[in-house]
Amino acid sequence: MTITAEHEAPRPSPAGRSGFADAVTVAFGDPAQRTYGLARLGLSEDGASVLAVLFDGPETVAAHAEGGLPAVTRWEDITGGRVRHEVLEPLAAWTVAFDDGEGNGFDLRLTATSAPAAAPEDGEAARVGGMVGYDQLCAVEGVVRIGGQDRAVRCAGQRSRGWGAPDWNRIELARTVSAWFDDGSGVLLTGIRPAGATPEVEARTAFLLEDGEPTAVATVHLSTAYDAEGRQRRAGIELWDDPEQWPHRAAGDLICGSSLDLGRLRYDCAFFGWRMDGRTGVGRYDVLRRVT
Repeated sequence: MTITAEHEAPRPSPAGRSGFADAVTVAFGDPAQRTYGLARLGLSEDGASVLAVLFDGPETVAAHAEGGLPAVTRWEDITGGRVRHEVLEPLAAWTVAFDDGEGNGFDLRLTATSAPAAAPEDGEAARVGGMVGYDQLCAVEGVVRIGGQDRAVRCAGQRSRGWGAPDWNRIELARTVSAWFDDGSGVLLTGIRPAGATPEVEARTAFLLEDGEPTAVATVHLSTAYDAEGRQRRAGIELWDDPEQWPHRAAGDLICGSSLDLGRLRYDCAFFGWRMDGRTGVGRYDVLRRVT
C-alpha cells in the first residue's frame, strides 16, 4: 500500500459497512525522565473517542478513556475530551496533548524519522483483523506534567494510523509490539489471532527500520511471558530478513504497564526496555483482547 498525504485525514465510513473504525495513536518513552505515555483518538459510527495513559517510572499516574464525543472530519476538531491532536505537515510533523484535569498530562511535538511502514491491504493480517494502516518512528520533544510539575522530554516515539471494520466475534486478540533504539533504528510488529486459534497461527507483520526506511520481514517469531493475570512481562523476538543469515534477536522486559476495561475488550498497555544486536531502546507492547 502506497501511503500519501491523503491518508492522514480520517477515512470516511464505506456505505453499508457497519463496525467501521478509524484511529490514530501516538506513543513515546523517555527513560532519562522516567516518563512514558500514549494517546489514541478514534472515530466510529458511535462518534469520536479518546484514550490516554501516562506513566512515571513503573507508576500509572493518569489513565483516561472517553467515548460518545461528536464525530468530526479532522483530528484537530475532536473536542470535549482530554486529548488533542493536530497534523502540522502530513506524514512529517504533528502535535499531541493530554490533560487529565488533575495536574498530569503532556504537550508534545512529533517529527517523523522514518517513512511509513504499511502492511499489504490484501495481507493475512488485514484479512484476519479487518484493519489496515501504517506506522512511523518519530522524534518527540515537549513537556510532560506529573503532579503539576513539568519535565522537559526529548526522546523517541511512534505514530500509528489504522482503519477498517474489525469483527471481534472472529478475533481473539490484537497486539502491537515496537522497539525504538538509540541509534534511530527500530522494529515494528503487529499480530492478529483469530478466535479459538493457538498463538502459532497468529497473523503477524513486522518491519525492520534502518536509516529511516522500513524493510518488511518475512519470518517473525515472538515469545511472551505473562503474569498470573495474563499481562505481558517479558518478550523475545526473532526477525529473519535473510534466510541465509542469522536472525536479528531482540529481548524486552517490562518497564511499566496498565490495563483498561473497554467493555467487551481489555486493553493491556505496556512499555518495555529492549536490547537487540548491541543496541538498547524502549517501545510499546500493547494487547487488545476479548473479555470472555
